[in-house]
Amino acid sequence: MRYTATCRNKQGATKTVELEAASLVKARRILLRRQLTPIKIEALPQRPPSAGWTFTLERPPSRRERAVWASKLSALVGAGVPVVRGLDLVAEQQRSPLFKRALAAVSLDVRQGDSLGGAMKRWPRIFDPMTVAMVMAGEAAGVMDEVLGHLAMVLESNAKLENQLQQAVTYPLMILVMAVGAFLGMTVFLIPTFAGVFAELGAELPLFTQLMVNLSHWLRSPWAVAALVLLVLALGGLSMARNTPRGRRQWDQWVLALVVFGGLLRKTATAQFCRTLACLTRAGVPILSAMDIARAVIRNGVINRAVAQAQHNLEEGELLSTALGAQNVFPHTAVTMVAIGEETGRMHVMLAKIADFYEAEVTTTLKTLTAMVEPMMILVVGGIVGSILMAMYLPMLTVFDQIQ
Repeated sequence: MRYTATCRNKQGATKTVELEAASLVKARRILLRRQLTPIKIEALPQRPPSAGWTFTLERPPSRRERAVWASKLSALVGAGVPVVRGLDLVAEQQRSPLFKRALAAVSLDVRQGDSLGGAMKRWPRIFDPMTVAMVMAGEAAGVMDEVLGHLAMVLESNAKLENQLQQAVTYPLMILVMAVGAFLGMTVFLIPTFAGVFAELGAELPLFTQLMVNLSHWLRSPWAVAALVLLVLALGGLSMARNTPRGRRQWDQWVLALVVFGGLLRKTATAQFCRTLACLTRAGVPILSAMDIARAVIRNGVINRAVAQAQHNLEEGELLSTALGAQNVFPHTAVTMVAIGEETGRMHVMLAKIADFYEAEVTTTLKTLTAMVEPMMILVVGGIVGSILMAMYLPMLTVFDQIQ
């Protein structure tokens, strides 16, 4: 049972700690052995096995934060620092209260005789199955620092790929939203002002300007509000439908069918899967267990289910390359390289090379797309602003013609 205790150390300072003990009496004995004088000890509520997934406003650490944690702990353990002391040192440097609390609890469990992997397994929101499996394998083989170093590399690579994809999508969307916002703002507030001025001058509005004025009047009417409400409801309905199993399957299939983005997703999933699988098999995790863990990094349901089927075929006796190739979701080059790895007996080396190859391809493709999208977005923004200016200045030319 877990307890929280307010106690006083030898210097007289008061501190609060959490500890695991069979009873209140044993909790008091543990504190006394640590040279802490108990002031108040309270039992914490029993935590169900899924407690790591309960609702909380605290943000779990990102992959990059966990990569930095693994890298630091690897360096400390490699330098001869005990694991418990290394956990305490790394915990002190964390900004996330949830991550810091989890590391403190893991350190406490290890002090009380639990394995590091077993202690980490109690915090599924912080440490994913891949991290736990690699740590357990490192503990069993006695190469914890090496395994933690590889873990940091995998987490960093996966985080880098996801960030690149997010940036490639976010930048054009931000520009588009700003352009549409500017268009609506000028149409609703600026066009009516100019229309009023031209009406006082008695100028006849050109067709394009009249269309913009009509659009401005419609945007200021209750019909626009009703259309906005319907749009929000439709988007909300689509979002809810996408969260259903059937909707999620259809969404994942549709995304993979996109001309450019679908290929990027396949290559990203291939790189992440192969990188994770290489690291797990190198750490000594059995291939079937490694595939089950590596599958968790793939977020697209279509590819995820394909890997699950390949895992089943592998269990039935097929080669990994044959099992993966039969699913038609991974690139042919990747499947061929897996077959070569099977022939040479250096599977984890070949999987790492596949990950390197497709990470480089994704990076190059995203740079090319960004270079193409930027001038296109400039043209879109220029067209929107130009249409507003044309709508305002065409009547002025008409007025000048009438004066002449």
